[in-house]
Amino acid sequence: MTIFAKTFEPRQLKNSLARWLISAGGVSVLFTLVLIFMYLVYVIKPIFESASIEPESTIQLVENGNTVAVGVDELKEIGYQINEQGEMSFYQVQASEQHEVGEKLLTEAILSEGETLQEIQATTSNQYILLTTDGAIKVVEPSFVVSFEGDERFMNPAVRYPLGEDAIYIDEDESTITDFSFVMNEEKAVIIALTEDNRLIKTSLIAEDDFNYDPEFSAEYQLIQEDFDAIDFMEVTPDMTLGFVAVDNQVSVFELDDDWDVPLKGQFNPVIEEQAEITAMALLSGSSSVLFGTDEGDVLQWFEVAGKEGREFQQIRSFKASDDEAITKIYPELYRKSFFTSTPSGQVGLFYTTSEAELWQGKMLDSDQQIMAIAPRANGLMLASDGQLELLTVHNEHPEVTWSALWQEVWYEGYPEPAYIWQSTSGSDDFEAKFSLMPISFGTMKAAFYAMMFAVPIALAAAIYTAYFMPPVMRRTVKPTIELMEALPTVILGFLAGLWLAPLIEEYLPAVFLLLIFLPLATFITAFAWYKLPKNIKVMLPEAFAPIIVLPILILAAMLAFQLSPIVEANMFGGDMRKYITNDLGIDFDQRNALVVGIAMGFAVIPTIFSMAEDAIFSVPKHLTSGSLALGATQWQTLVKVVLLTASPGIFSAVMMGLGRAVGETMIVLMATGNTPVIDWSIFQGMRTLSANIAVEMPESEVGSSHYRILFLAAFVLFVFTFVFNTLAEFVRQRLREKYSSL
Repeated sequence: MTIFAKTFEPRQLKNSLARWLISAGGVSVLFTLVLIFMYLVYVIKPIFESASIEPESTIQLVENGNTVAVGVDELKEIGYQINEQGEMSFYQVQASEQHEVGEKLLTEAILSEGETLQEIQATTSNQYILLTTDGAIKVVEPSFVVSFEGDERFMNPAVRYPLGEDAIYIDEDESTITDFSFVMNEEKAVIIALTEDNRLIKTSLIAEDDFNYDPEFSAEYQLIQEDFDAIDFMEVTPDMTLGFVAVDNQVSVFELDDDWDVPLKGQFNPVIEEQAEITAMALLSGSSSVLFGTDEGDVLQWFEVAGKEGREFQQIRSFKASDDEAITKIYPELYRKSFFTSTPSGQVGLFYTTSEAELWQGKMLDSDQQIMAIAPRANGLMLASDGQLELLTVHNEHPEVTWSALWQEVWYEGYPEPAYIWQSTSGSDDFEAKFSLMPISFGTMKAAFYAMMFAVPIALAAAIYTAYFMPPVMRRTVKPTIELMEALPTVILGFLAGLWLAPLIEEYLPAVFLLLIFLPLATFITAFAWYKLPKNIKVMLPEAFAPIIVLPILILAAMLAFQLSPIVEANMFGGDMRKYITNDLGIDFDQRNALVVGIAMGFAVIPTIFSMAEDAIFSVPKHLTSGSLALGATQWQTLVKVVLLTASPGIFSAVMMGLGRAVGETMIVLMATGNTPVIDWSIFQGMRTLSANIAVEMPESEVGSSHYRILFLAAFVLFVFTFVFNTLAEFVRQRLREKYSSL
């Protein structure tokens, strides 16, 4: 009794300690998963928050005269105002170490003596075009020079004249101008205008060097059309290739890139309902889309679409900005596809075209004064009314992200139809980000599907044979060897798949299909021949080495398939099976495709499925198999009716664990596919998966940007995928265990 008591207490202590450590480990794993989940939600949450606009500062204007234009610098520290007398004044709109809010910093006359302002236009490049009553223009641009003295930063406003301080006549005959549109870059400026005598003209100002440094230029004048009626709206695209002229709901499109002629490219009527009228027009950022406001409160988006008779303009979307008021003006953002609208009563709306999102609506302007400007970074608005300048802060960081934009087809600019597209970056500032998660989610499922198609039959067949038929001597060698494959780094498998396997399959593509015939056929013939051999010959080979007989036969069959590949290719596919698939069958062929991924990732998944399934089959109690055999059942009947049913929970768990491994695999799909985010089940096409997309693009994404947060959303989707798969697997496994536990 004394000895028993002495040994019982340490054992009980060890058991309690082990139980506590195991419980703590399980709780810590669950806690870690919850933390990961919460962090992903924390990063993702801002992209689904609504836009908001909040007042920041208000200052009183010192100058007399009505305000005709306002603006603010990029950092929202200095606001400026242009009045009808032709004076530009700068004010401090945010407090700094040197200046208080409302302090006047500079006033400069931007019109010469005797000049009278007729009209002012603001361009998307933060320039202001002043049209005088005698038909001349002057380009002014607010400039903000930053300097440092010690640790103090100073920002000094100034006025810059890119085309010189002298006014420039638009018309060669110096006629009065009734309407115009102006676009300028470093090398050229293009103006289309309507003269008082009803001539529609084009004027080009070509820099001798660069307008950023030298205002000298040469002028070219072209007549577009004579006897042109009064124009409602006109716009020139920033690339200076197209001009849009709207007259009585009819929009004419002119090609401006010809130095000798200005041909009419086409015409269209953007207002489908005859009772509606166009009341506003603007070019969206990138200038691929034209926005039209109507007197019924709608904003219509039109852009060119490839049709049967070439490219033609088509209405793509419409936005309801007001129920009972006309749209008086449309304010596009500089770099994004967002735009503001205003109505006569001062109602302002904020919309984003790609996501078809209504981001914000509310009353902001006074009905008698409709002066508004968007900050260069689109994070603020500058308003002018009743002798005041008001700065508002705009919180609209992720307008392009909505559930519909992420998971539904979107009609992007330049595309012939709506599509699922992932294209997060481009070399152009006018790029329309495409953040559809469908192609990369589909790619994840496609890669996992083909990997499982390759791995599951091989792994389960190997597990069944190893656990049920293989001699114990050989099993002790084979099982650890296959399990050792799991330690092979996936980056090595991806490297071999991308640089060796993919070119090999492309070169010997017929051999791949011949292997599907030759290997099973060789196995069947070998087994049949072995079955027909006399017993006295069979006993000469030890039982443990009998399965090895098939290996050289399979190797010879594979070699035969590769030897016959050029012959089959020359006689059946015209010498090139890849071209036959592409040209004759119309199936695109990528060198790094789903076939390569399925084979490479299948080798990574096979050890996982094999090990768990083999353990499950081998663990079936021997009395069940012995009892079945004793009752007269054959080995195959016992296998199908007893062993596999009893081991089915473990086999199912093995398959689901392999599926989870395939869904989350990164390096193989990263290196063995073309990483093309397309939706195509073809085995000859590549794909891009969620995990590979995160690995490729996360290092280059800007922290806090929409792209950055959507990559975290992709990680969240991957997390949900694996969680759902594992939950279903556990549910089915428990049901199978309950069903067959009585065997």
